Amino acid sequence: MNRILACRELRARAPQTALSWFSSLNISRSVHGLPFATVEAEEISGSQPAEVLNLVQGKWKKTARWNTILDPLNGEPFIKVCEVDETGIQPFVESLSKCPKHGLHNPFKAPERYLMFGDISAKAAHMLSLPKVSDFFTRLIQRVAPKSYQQASGEVYVTRKFLENFAGDQVRFLARSFGVPGNHLGQQSHGFRWPYGPVAIVTPFNFPLEIPVLQLMGALYMGNKPILKVDSKVSIVMEQMMRLLHYCGLPIEDVEFINSDGKTMNKLLLEANTRMTLFTGSSRVAEKLALDLKGRVKLEDAGFDWKILGPDVQEEDYVAWVCDQDAYACSGQKCSAQSMLFIHENWSKTSLLSKMKDLAERRNLEDLTIGPVLTVTTETMLEHKNKLLQISGSKLLFGGEPLKNHSIPPIYGAIEPTAIYVPLEEILKGNNFDLVTREIFGPFQVVTDYRSDQLPLVLDAVERMHAHLTAAVVSNDPLFLQEVIGNSVNGTTYAGLRARTTGAPQNHWFGPAGDPRGAGIGTPEAIKLVWSCHREIIYDVGPLPKQWEIPPST
Repeated sequence: MNRILACRELRARAPQTALSWFSSLNISRSVHGLPFATVEAEEISGSQPAEVLNLVQGKWKKTARWNTILDPLNGEPFIKVCEVDETGIQPFVESLSKCPKHGLHNPFKAPERYLMFGDISAKAAHMLSLPKVSDFFTRLIQRVAPKSYQQASGEVYVTRKFLENFAGDQVRFLARSFGVPGNHLGQQSHGFRWPYGPVAIVTPFNFPLEIPVLQLMGALYMGNKPILKVDSKVSIVMEQMMRLLHYCGLPIEDVEFINSDGKTMNKLLLEANTRMTLFTGSSRVAEKLALDLKGRVKLEDAGFDWKILGPDVQEEDYVAWVCDQDAYACSGQKCSAQSMLFIHENWSKTSLLSKMKDLAERRNLEDLTIGPVLTVTTETMLEHKNKLLQISGSKLLFGGEPLKNHSIPPIYGAIEPTAIYVPLEEILKGNNFDLVTREIFGPFQVVTDYRSDQLPLVLDAVERMHAHLTAAVVSNDPLFLQEVIGNSVNGTTYAGLRARTTGAPQNHWFGPAGDPRGAGIGTPEAIKLVWSCHREIIYDVGPLPKQWEIPPST
C-alpha cells in the first residue's frame, strides 16, 4: 500500500508533459509484456508465423503480396513479410514528395524538433536498457540472423549507447554553425548544416538493428524525412524498433517503412526523386545506384578487410583469439570481417595458426557461435575453396567441410570456419588476385605470410584491393605502424597489439575511405557528413558608407 501511495504522489508531482511517459513504463500491463511489441520472439514459428507490415503516410498497412521467410535454422516458413510491388509505390512517392528540400526542420525552421529528438533518443535508450526489452531484441535478432547471444546483445548495446550519446542537447549540437567576419560593417558569413529533405536508407541483413537505427536517427536528427528499407529476411527487427520509437514520441508521419524487392525500391527512388540515399550492402548494387541516382548517394559497401601481424611477437593467445573473433564471429557475416591475414615470418615460427585452428573448432551450432550463412550457399563456398586450392603452394589450414547434423535449409550456407593458405607471390599474380580477394560473406579467410623484406609486396596487395573499409595492424612497433598506416587507406583502421577489424562501438567513426561517396556511421562527424550539406548565409545589412554614389560600370 505504501508503494502504491508513493507512486500516486510521484505522479501527482510530475509535470504533465512527463506524465504519459512515466505511466507508459508499466511494461507488464501490455498484452505481449512490452507495450510496443506485436510479436513474441520465442513464439514465432511455422504454426504461428509473424507478420511484418509497411508504414506509409502515418499508417501501418498490408498489401496483397506476401513474401514468406524461412527460419534459417530449420527451414520452416515462420515470417510473412507484406511486400510492396511496383504498382504499390505511389503512396510512398506522394509522401516523400510532400517533404520540401529544406527538410522537416533546420536551424531556421522548427528548431524545437532538435530538442524533440534529444528526448526521443533518451527515452528509446532507456527502453533498450530495460532487461526485458534488451532481451526481446536480442532474441529477435537471433531468430532472423542467427548469431550467438553475446553477439546479438552487443548489437542492442551499441544501439543503446548511440541513443544515449544523442540524448538531451546533443542533437541540436549537430547543427552547430560558425561565423566569419565580412569585408565591411554589417557583413558576416555563416555556415550551417542543412538537411536534404526526402531521403532513403537501404540496409542489409547482418546487423538488423544497429545499422538501420543509427542511420535512421542520424537522418532524422538533421531534419530529413527518410524512407527505410531493410532486407526482408530481417525486417521484422526494425519494424518492432519503429514501434518502440513511436512509443517514445517519434511522430508516426516522420518515417516511411517499406518492404520490397530491389527492383521496386529502385523504381521508387527514381520516381520520388530522393535527394540522398544511404546504401549499405554489396558493391554491385552500390555502383548501380550511384549511376541511377546520378551520384546522390553515400555508400558503405563491401569490405575485403585485411590484418597485418607485424614483426614483434607477443601475447600469442590474445592475438589468436582476436583473429578468430574477427574472422568467424557472426559466421563471418560482417562487412568488417577479417578476410585476409598477413603473418610476419616471426609469427610463422609460433603456434599461432594451431591456436587459431583450436579456437575455430570450438564453434558450434548449439550456441550459434557458427551458424547459417544467409547470402552464400554451401556449394558456392566449397567451390571457392577448391579454386583457391588449385593455386600453386596453397593448402587448407582448417575447416573447409559442410556443417553436419543440422536442419539449415539449402538456400543458406553451412560450413565449418575455414582458412586457406596462399603464398604471397601467388596472390599477387594477375590471374590469381581477383580470385583470392573475392569477398565470401561467410566464415572464410585467406592466410599468407611474408618476410621483412616483403613488406612492400604486402602493401602492394592492400593497395590493389578495391574495398577499403576496415583493417588492423597488429604491432606495437611505431616505425612499422607508421609505414603501414602511411601506405594504406582503409577508413577504420585499428593499430597496436590489440588491433582488430570488427567490433566497432558507437564511439568512433565506422566507414570506408578513399571514395568520395563513402558513408560513415556512429559519430557526429558521420551524421553531419551523410545526412546534411553545407549552406552558407552571408548577412549584409549595411549601413552604406556615407555619401555613397553609383560607381562606373565594370
